[in-house]
Amino acid sequence: MKTRPISRVVATALATVLAGIGLALPAAGATGATGTPAHGTSHGKALQAGVDAIMRTGTVGVVARSTDPRGSRYATGGVADRATGAAVRPGDRFRIASAGKTFVATVILQLVGEGRLSLDDTVEHWLPGVVSGHGNDGGAITVRQLLQHTSGLFDYTADFPEFASTAGYQADRYRTWTPEQLVAVAMRHAPGFAPGEGWSYSNTNYIVAGMIIQKVTGHTWNEEVTRRLIRPLGLRDTLAPTTDPRIPGRHLRGYSSFEEAGPAIDTTELNASAGGAAGAMISTTADLTRFYRALLGGRLLRPAELTAMRTTVPAPELEPGWPGVRYGLGLMSVPLSCGGVYYSHGGDLPGYTTRNGISGDGLRTVVLNSTGDGSSGDGSSDSSTQQTQNALIDDELCA
Repeated sequence: MKTRPISRVVATALATVLAGIGLALPAAGATGATGTPAHGTSHGKALQAGVDAIMRTGTVGVVARSTDPRGSRYATGGVADRATGAAVRPGDRFRIASAGKTFVATVILQLVGEGRLSLDDTVEHWLPGVVSGHGNDGGAITVRQLLQHTSGLFDYTADFPEFASTAGYQADRYRTWTPEQLVAVAMRHAPGFAPGEGWSYSNTNYIVAGMIIQKVTGHTWNEEVTRRLIRPLGLRDTLAPTTDPRIPGRHLRGYSSFEEAGPAIDTTELNASAGGAAGAMISTTADLTRFYRALLGGRLLRPAELTAMRTTVPAPELEPGWPGVRYGLGLMSVPLSCGGVYYSHGGDLPGYTTRNGISGDGLRTVVLNSTGDGSSGDGSSDSSTQQTQNALIDDELCA
């Protein structure tokens, strides 16, 4: 979930929602899983070269998709399953971790656009007493500050054995957590700074945001993301699970050693409640491409809310991974080597890394996922998985 530097609705109701946000249903039989293999064109060969470079940093498997007005290209490398040796396939599902925060922020901003919520509402207004103790004050934190990571709230995953070690993961990976329990972990700690007085990435912010979605709508964040985004966009391979630890269908298996000396373990199965609104979602490169294109293309949010999402502040904590990065509301901006910026939201869980880049108009999109720990390297593009992933995205968007 933390980015490294590092249920069903009746047709009438659905039509109302779509009309309100100006979104058309996909054509019958539409699918995002099509594309051209990387070896087909010079542009495709460049994408495959980028994937091969990521593989050389020690990843187990990689899947990447690049889309522009000319069409979509995909490239793969490595294996989806070490036990069977099955190769990575372009339509494989994977855990998207914190990339799901953009979905959650989009739902919040849709509610803002509907007049049901304000970005200036306080946490205390919607969730009395939930954020309190040890200097935490929900009455001083706004919804905007949650989405922007300027609340100062402690990141619960930093005091969470499930993500700290192999033993902790194996002991608790099937445990069910409530959002209240996750927030309570964070409330054991004092805030890092007064609300609005700093910036620090905290998964707690989005757990609280998910709770606010439920308070406003009467439905869980999972249900609202599914109703408002997954179904209308036809994201058939995207899931917002509650407690199911499995990834259904064809998928990439994750592997991590948790930075310990022992061998990597299979981390594929994880009770989704551990990530909740901060990082429980599952998707594919094709589905994420469709989502980002709709979002940045202005089909999911009204102009005022999309502008708010894209209004960024410095995010110094992420600078080592993305020099010049700034953070908006569930979306970050990253400078391009060819000028301008792209929008993005990475995601990390043990064994899975999601990276993406989207042009400001949504017409050019790159999405990739790699499994395994990869390499932190020495910061150079030849040895660091992070920098090699960034280079692939920049190369594709600047081509």
